[in-house]
Amino acid sequence: MKRERPEPIDEEYTFKDGVIVSSTDLKGIITYANRKFCEIADYTKEELTGKNHNIIRHPDMPKAAFKDLWDTIQSGKEWTGIVKNLRKDGRYYWVYSHIAPVKDAEGNITGYTAARRPASKNEIEEAEALYKEMLEKERES
Repeated sequence: MKRERPEPIDEEYTFKDGVIVSSTDLKGIITYANRKFCEIADYTKEELTGKNHNIIRHPDMPKAAFKDLWDTIQSGKEWTGIVKNLRKDGRYYWVYSHIAPVKDAEGNITGYTAARRPASKNEIEEAEALYKEMLEKERES
């Protein structure tokens, strides 16, 4: 069986400038990926489109962080946070992410759009400490 995601390696890919933009349907399936997303994640547009956004989910990210994200956006609110992502080559990169629901004329959520910029050193340090604590709690339960 072919692996959907690469094996992580402990090497950071530094995302320095630009904005990553992507859109998904209600189930998190990628419907749009901008050029910067493809460049930073090391995938082609064809490799990303039609795949679940969790293709770039790094295993160091706690499940609780994504539960909060999904609970927030599915309720129609916007979510912001620091996320550690996984590139196709196994390296990781950190982003400050802003995700917003996309609504139709009647106000029904039809999908989600995310814009991500490079996370600052302070944002990464704070997130690493919080996520480490969250992962420890997840392992205990």
